[in-house]
Amino acid sequence: MGIIRRIFLRIIYFFLISTILAVVLFRFFPVPITPLMVIRLKQQNSNDKSFKLKKDWVPKEEISENLKLAVISSEDQNFFSHFGFDFDAIQKAYKQNKKGKKIKGASTISQQTAKNLFLWPGRSYVRKALEAYFTFLIEVFWSKDRILEVYLNIIEMGDGVYGAEAAANEFFNTTAKKLNKNQSALIAAVLPNPLKWSAKNPSGYINWKKQRIVSRMNKAGSLEGFRNLKKE
Repeated sequence: MGIIRRIFLRIIYFFLISTILAVVLFRFFPVPITPLMVIRLKQQNSNDKSFKLKKDWVPKEEISENLKLAVISSEDQNFFSHFGFDFDAIQKAYKQNKKGKKIKGASTISQQTAKNLFLWPGRSYVRKALEAYFTFLIEVFWSKDRILEVYLNIIEMGDGVYGAEAAANEFFNTTAKKLNKNQSALIAAVLPNPLKWSAKNPSGYINWKKQRIVSRMNKAGSLEGFRNLKKE
């Protein structure tokens, strides 16, 4: 039992050191690839589709303030005030999910960043526990600006399209820095399911979501506005 205990402790020690080191490194360096990107490439291969992986890391200064405002308006209006987890949103989602069959999520931008950077898709307890662990780490070691910068560079925004720069070029033939308010709101509107919905050819539902997001953007006025803005 002593040997097994020592091996177990060494595994835990290695896991803690390696994951903390990875989080610290990605505080300063661009993310080259994520597990989801690899998974999508394997799915493309299995479905006999051409490989498609469009991504182009850009610093936060090269990403439109419109897009930053849009994703916070759509995905996480308490982004600047919580420490990785929005417990009010979690409670509301839990109550809503108990009433119906449709599953409503309450993941923050921090949680989505942690999941996309280090983990795989899924709803298992193990993955959710690891997501919480990595969310805690990035909130400890990164600034909110860095979390948002990484999120907007790695998030899946379409089939084989990842990050603001690739999405701007793919859908609107422009750059991330030049995205206007409506374009930014369309990108934010499809984020919950970018393989089903399209920012380039939006459905009526996506256009409706876009208008709601634009309304929230106008109400906040700026990123700073979300520090005091109450949820709708």
